[in-house]
Amino acid sequence: MTSPHDLAAVQSFLLCPTPRAWVEWALENPETLLIDHANCEKKAASTALNLMYRYVDHYTLLTKLSRLAREELRHFEQVIAIMRARSIDYRQITASRYAGALREQVRKQDPAKLVDTLLVGAIIEARSCERFAALAPELDAELADFYRSLLKSESRHFIDYLRLAETVGSKEEVAARLPVLLEYERRLVEEPDSEFRFHSGVPVRP
Repeated sequence: MTSPHDLAAVQSFLLCPTPRAWVEWALENPETLLIDHANCEKKAASTALNLMYRYVDHYTLLTKLSRLAREELRHFEQVIAIMRARSIDYRQITASRYAGALREQVRKQDPAKLVDTLLVGAIIEARSCERFAALAPELDAELADFYRSLLKSESRHFIDYLRLAETVGSKEEVAARLPVLLEYERRLVEEPDSEFRFHSGVPVRP
């Protein structure tokens, strides 16, 4: 489990907490929560692997992201095991707008593109960690223990991505770009969404 200090770092990094309305929405959609969580773990592993293929000359990046990809795939296996035990079909669902919208803010040319991609990775990992922590007290014992078990790795992934961005670019560049990307992320978290997903905003209520 992550320490309170680690979680505090995640919470202070993000510009807003997950709204209570999203937590209540998640509790109303337990099957979709697990299905989309599984999808998020696959996508996180895929993102890390894609970066490893694209930037083969960055040895620190290769080492960090290889470990990250393995951990994300392990988490995927754990999620689908829980789904299977609960007789939840792993059906196809649409992706949320969250990650795609964040990636649209990435600059188009390297090395700026890589810096922004790593910062987006840090933001997504931080938000995932923060949401696991927000959900855990509300869930049944099995899921609560599982989500708490993910906090340490998710908080480490957030730090790894952030440090990689500073290595590829500079602390000054990161300091300039982070507020822009974090403000955009805050809007995605607080604005209404019509479909529940792990990274969706707040529900549109009738």
